Amino acid sequence: MATMTGGTPQALRALEHANHVRSGRAQLKRAIAAGRLTAAEVIERCPDEAAGMTIGELLRSQPRWGPARCARLLLAAEASEARPLRALTGRQRGVLVARLSL
Repeated sequence: MATMTGGTPQALRALEHANHVRSGRAQLKRAIAAGRLTAAEVIERCPDEAAGMTIGELLRSQPRWGPARCARLLLAAEASEARPLRALTGRQRGVLVARLSL
């Protein structure tokens, strides 16, 4: 197994980008948990840092949302919990936003 001691500029940029995305997701989750942002708003806007986030991860970041509640919502939208936000169809996005906004 080879270890990288120096780090190429490309690898460093990739690490920097990954850290930026992780930090952005953590901020989104904190904002949702605190009630400053809703999961419906994130699904509607789909910001860059949330695009690769799974729909299940986003839904569970809401207070009082566990696996069972997520599964019921996703069943109505015919979406998998493991599906990334960027891969949601327009219909799935619409169903999720409408049901989360109730």
